[in-house]
Amino acid sequence: MAFFSSLVAIILSFIFLCSLAAANEVTVGGKSGDWKIPPSSSYSFTEWAQKARFKVGDFIVFRYEAGKDSVLQVTQEAYKSCNTTNPLANYTDGETKVKLDRSGPFYFISGVDGHCEKGQKLSLVVVSPRHEAISPAPSPVEFEDGPSVAPAPTSGSARLGGGFAAVLGLVLGLWAWF
Repeated sequence: MAFFSSLVAIILSFIFLCSLAAANEVTVGGKSGDWKIPPSSSYSFTEWAQKARFKVGDFIVFRYEAGKDSVLQVTQEAYKSCNTTNPLANYTDGETKVKLDRSGPFYFISGVDGHCEKGQKLSLVVVSPRHEAISPAPSPVEFEDGPSVAPAPTSGSARLGGGFAAVLGLVLGLWAWF
C-alpha cells in the first residue's frame, strides 16, 4: 500500500509540474517581431494575434527601444480611438512581459503620439482553461480592427496526450523498477 501511495504522489507531482510548464511566452509579431509601426498598411498585429492561441497564464512579450517607445495596456474604447491619456498600465522598459492573467480580450497600443493611428496596436483574446480543450477560442467580434476571425482552434488533446504519455512512461518505469 505504501508503494501505491508513493507512486500516486509522484504521478500527481509530475502532473502539477507539467501544468506549471504549460505557460508560453509569445513575442509580439513572432520570433523576430518588434513593437513598432508596421512596415505596411497590410500588416496588423491583431491579425497576427488571431493566428495564435493565448491561454490564461501565458505571457505576451513586447520588444522595442526603451525611451523611444512604450506599451500601454488600455480599454477597448481607448484602443479604438488610440487614446493614450488614461492607460490601465504603462510599460517603458524595452522588453515588456505582460502576464495574461484572465480570459477575455486584452488591448495594447503604443504610447508615442501618432503610432497607434499608424497601426501600432494589438488586440488579442485569451481563452479560459475550460474552453481550451473543449471549444475553439471566442470570436473577437467586438474588435473593429481587422476581420472578425476567431483564432484557429487547437486541440487540448495534443498537449494532454503528451502529458499522458509522460505519466504512463513514468508509471511503467517505476513498475519495472520495483
